[in-house]
Amino acid sequence: MKKMGPNDEIPEDKNCQLPRMDGFPDCMGKLKWMNSMWKSDPCYSSYGVNGSLCSFIVYLSEIESWCPLLSGRVARPVESYKAEVKDNFEGLHRSLVNKTQFSWIQQRIKSMEEIWVEAGRSLSQKYNLTERRAKQILVHPGVITNEADLKIAENAFSGGPLGELVQWSDLISTLHILGHNLHLSASEGSLKDTSDKLFTLIAQTTFFHEFTVLKTSWTDYRCIIRVLDSFGTEPDFNHAVWASNHDLKCPFGGLSLIPMQFYTMFPHTPDNTFLGFVVQHQLSSEEHEQLESTKRQNQALVYGKRATFWQGKEAYLDIIHKYLDIHGTVDDSALIPDYVKNHGIVKGTEVQRLLRQSKLFVGLSFPYEGPAPLEALANGCAFLNPRLEPPQSSLNSKFFKGKPNTREVTSQHPYAEAIGEPYVWMVDMNNQTDVERAITSILNHNIEPYLPYEFTCEGMLQRVNVLIEKQDFCSAAPSWPPLSALRVLKAEAGVSCKKVCQRAGLVCEPAFFPHLNNDKNLASYNVDCQTSEFSDKYIVLPAYNSSSKQCLFQQDPLLFSCVRSDQSLVRICPCRDYIKDQIALCKECI
Repeated sequence: MKKMGPNDEIPEDKNCQLPRMDGFPDCMGKLKWMNSMWKSDPCYSSYGVNGSLCSFIVYLSEIESWCPLLSGRVARPVESYKAEVKDNFEGLHRSLVNKTQFSWIQQRIKSMEEIWVEAGRSLSQKYNLTERRAKQILVHPGVITNEADLKIAENAFSGGPLGELVQWSDLISTLHILGHNLHLSASEGSLKDTSDKLFTLIAQTTFFHEFTVLKTSWTDYRCIIRVLDSFGTEPDFNHAVWASNHDLKCPFGGLSLIPMQFYTMFPHTPDNTFLGFVVQHQLSSEEHEQLESTKRQNQALVYGKRATFWQGKEAYLDIIHKYLDIHGTVDDSALIPDYVKNHGIVKGTEVQRLLRQSKLFVGLSFPYEGPAPLEALANGCAFLNPRLEPPQSSLNSKFFKGKPNTREVTSQHPYAEAIGEPYVWMVDMNNQTDVERAITSILNHNIEPYLPYEFTCEGMLQRVNVLIEKQDFCSAAPSWPPLSALRVLKAEAGVSCKKVCQRAGLVCEPAFFPHLNNDKNLASYNVDCQTSEFSDKYIVLPAYNSSSKQCLFQQDPLLFSCVRSDQSLVRICPCRDYIKDQIALCKECI
């Protein structure tokens, strides 16, 4: 077959005549893109794309649906698109070759290959994963692109922040093991062709830069976007008009997506979706042998790679040093106390060894909400979690300023705070008695390694698989989670749905808000609406005015909110149950 040159138009030849394009307005544009970019991803060649016109048309008509079928060919059966759980990473590694921005991500993936494959095998034995369709998924970690210029990829090997890179590497591993077709992007050029992907993942930290690239197709494809967003985006910050009218504009707000399209690291923002990551606690067989002889010592390991995190904490560390030897993995020994044994910036396996040697992992109050405390618990090391007084938020903290939420962070690690003793001990760093009480209690306990299922490889595979199969923002009538999981509660005036659901041992489920947003459905939950009104002036609707027996319903679906409250209105709250250690999923969700 005739090969096409890089500057060719789309020629016809005797082997492959162009079919009629009626009803396929985007076909020609896709063919031209394929002509230039088909070598950019090994996925294309795996489907037989070889640079010829025919191979482009076959792919764009039979694997995707942008072009009409060639004469004499028939559409492939759906079975050929089935997603099969992978038992190796060969294809993924080929797609990462020469992508230098992905170097740290690839290193983490390689270090956990054996664990991921075993987790996929285990999940397959528990659930039927055979009737799933393989999706084309574009993954664009904007934080590592040259255009973003954040230097996160470059600094990853020298003590830079790793939280987002951990999440991206684990997401890529999850999607690969689940059998989906990944298209990895680290530049604007590759991002421009998002429209043929069924599911697109972008980093919140650089979203506006990428939005300028996507804007030509934004209206048509916004429902397939998922935005990785570590700290969460609340509905009033997300809604462009509301944020402008209420002085809530910030660098990362105003996108006017459905709030559940934002995917968070921890389940702290119920209006968003909890994506999570994996705590690297399981070891490969070789690493396990190396660490098998590691014994617990009378020592503490401090959480903080930057020496600047240690400044002003000397009195706190002096108290701990009275009871335990202190170790660190810090970038500058000259700026930390002399009694600290500093190992410098080390690899993950060495951190695991230090945690398995230590009895205590010491928080310094910063960084907030990172992976490390859970890794400590998974290695049998208790975590000393500093309280934050007052709680930190975008209203009073330089770090959180500009974040699109007002969530109050009450400790260095709120998720760990909820786990509680004997694994996590809350302390006031400035109170010697409080610190000593916690340390002596920890030294009197021998804790077993502990890690919630949702932060294991298998737990993340289960959660992401359900989200991909069930969570749909392109349909007008969402059907997941199932309505059978709905529990309707009234919150007294001034209380949010997040709080009232938590008090009942449930979580607020924003997907159920539309169901409760009419008087007929509310009547079945014993809410008597003698009059009703739709409004876009409140962010706490649906709600009930008990004195007038009037129901107020939400006119703008982007303004449904789990986290807001109003002193004059009783909120009608959509709650649901959840699987223990898998809060993103209800008991009937899998």
